[in-house]
Amino acid sequence: MIELSPDLEIETVTEIFIRINSKGVVLSQADFAMSKIAADTEHSGNELRKAIDYFCHLVVAPDFFKHIVDNDKEFTETDFFQKMQWLKAENEDLYDPDYNDLIRVAFTSQFNRGRLSDLVSLLSGRNFETRTFEAEIAKLSFATLKNGVSNFINETNFKRFLMIIKSAGFISPKLIRSQNALNFAYIIYLKLKELNVNSAAIESYVRRWLVYSILTGRYSGSPESSFDFDIKQISLKPFDEILREREEAELSEAYWSASLPQSLDSSVASSPYFHVFLASQVKAHDKGFLSKDILVSDLISLRGDIHHLFPKEYLKKNGLDRSKYNQIANYVYMQSEINIKIGNKPPKDYLDLIKTQMQENHKQVTGLSTEHDLLDNLKMNCVPTELMAMNVGDYQDFLILRRKLMCLKIRDYYHSL
Repeated sequence: MIELSPDLEIETVTEIFIRINSKGVVLSQADFAMSKIAADTEHSGNELRKAIDYFCHLVVAPDFFKHIVDNDKEFTETDFFQKMQWLKAENEDLYDPDYNDLIRVAFTSQFNRGRLSDLVSLLSGRNFETRTFEAEIAKLSFATLKNGVSNFINETNFKRFLMIIKSAGFISPKLIRSQNALNFAYIIYLKLKELNVNSAAIESYVRRWLVYSILTGRYSGSPESSFDFDIKQISLKPFDEILREREEAELSEAYWSASLPQSLDSSVASSPYFHVFLASQVKAHDKGFLSKDILVSDLISLRGDIHHLFPKEYLKKNGLDRSKYNQIANYVYMQSEINIKIGNKPPKDYLDLIKTQMQENHKQVTGLSTEHDLLDNLKMNCVPTELMAMNVGDYQDFLILRRKLMCLKIRDYYHSL
């Protein structure tokens, strides 16, 4: 048994806790908070711990509901259980929070703090001003955290938040790589709702902040300091003022015309910038490249494939390596059957073939029937019309042109949110 002095700072206790356990699974501040909650007998901490655990389990596996009913009669009689019954028929996987996410959102939205070590201190009754521990602070902290958890698992809150995220074009979890961007977007929703901000304004703010945080990588890496700073700002001044300041500082015209095009100079298909571009296409109800009726959203939802505007084999045959032919600006969502018919032809050849078939009223490659339809499809996919006359020698010029068009679409999309 290791006994620690009660005079130790909570950060020191946390560090000891984590180091002792690091020989097995590395534990986090959320694990420490959960152990503190579970060990509490005075403020129904174990019931709260179960609520957090069960919600996170049910949101991924709704059939676990029967296991709770059969094996934990005591919990089924709690208010928490009543509030999460809606999950037994829920199959949405856009936002599947784990207990770390749930605790972080509930804590930050209720306590206006972003560091989970502060939660452990507050649940212990820490008075930050006198540096003493008071039973009343512990009691109030548990009650406040319970309120935060209740708000998080509330069916109306959770489903409306998902509706807002989907309305921004993020219809699939594969379009959002940053769980913390989602977490803070939910914090904003809960916080602004608590502050009685107009519901239409909340929707716009949540959408814009989510896209802003993804484009700037605000919560990548260690998010706690950013969470702490941002939630305190929200408590101090109107949200529209905060958002305007961030946009002026980080999303100026220079960002759209210079910084973002550089970020799109990448071969990583999982790039957050490419995902935002796809979300902009979903929101605009754009159709897949050379598709007459199939939407980009359909191709994403039904696990459609990303293909190359300059066919990969064509570029490889002409000596370009993976980092060159797998460029974001060369990616497009396209029906596989259309991609197969295009084959390994240079863009000039396959687009000439399509135009000839249109004139002859043959639809062997695409359902598009007029040149106007073709030009419209190129525009919605941010494909420069110059592609119709291009071969391998024009590839670098094509990439530059398409990046500019993609950035303009992302900019207009962001401002439409």
